[in-house]
Amino acid sequence: MDAFQWLYSDVVKDHFMNPRNVFDPDEAFVPDAEGIVGNVKCGDQMMFMLRLEGDVISDVRWKTYGCASAIASTSMLSEVVKGMDIRLAYNIKPEDIASRLGGLPDNKIHCSVLGDKALRAAIDSWLDKTGRPGLFKNEGAKVICTCLGINDRDIEEAVRGGARDWEGLQERTKVGTVCGGCRKVAEELLHEYVHIFA
Repeated sequence: MDAFQWLYSDVVKDHFMNPRNVFDPDEAFVPDAEGIVGNVKCGDQMMFMLRLEGDVISDVRWKTYGCASAIASTSMLSEVVKGMDIRLAYNIKPEDIASRLGGLPDNKIHCSVLGDKALRAAIDSWLDKTGRPGLFKNEGAKVICTCLGINDRDIEEAVRGGARDWEGLQERTKVGTVCGGCRKVAEELLHEYVHIFA
């Protein structure tokens, strides 16, 4: 029995077994904004819905096709953002949520990105609705290629726009065309985003 230990913290286990704020169509939750990311064909898709009072998130619902890490991460995220201003919520990182969960196995960290991306998509939708498209676009972005100032959101947008391999990513962003020192990190992000968005 020792060989079959639960690989997650008790907090992860609790949020997986008892997820908070899961969307129930019978509840008649009417969102002010929603965001959907992922690809159900590869098994990971996330929908995040927000009710807002001004720019403050008053309530949240979500639904996912994903693993225990994706479910637990999104459950925790949904609790964290209630009562939060959208600018602060927009800049929450997957590692912030993983930390609140007591950590995630290294091979499951990528599962925690669906929630924050769906949240950002919902906030972007709200900003579009309220006449402020792209207001937070590069806030909280992480620079990947210091030579050209290319960030993780640029790579995400390139994948959403059709980049599926290194050459396609370079064609759309020029990442790694100067010193090449960013290639490993950029390729890791490319594979992660292709898994989520392609």
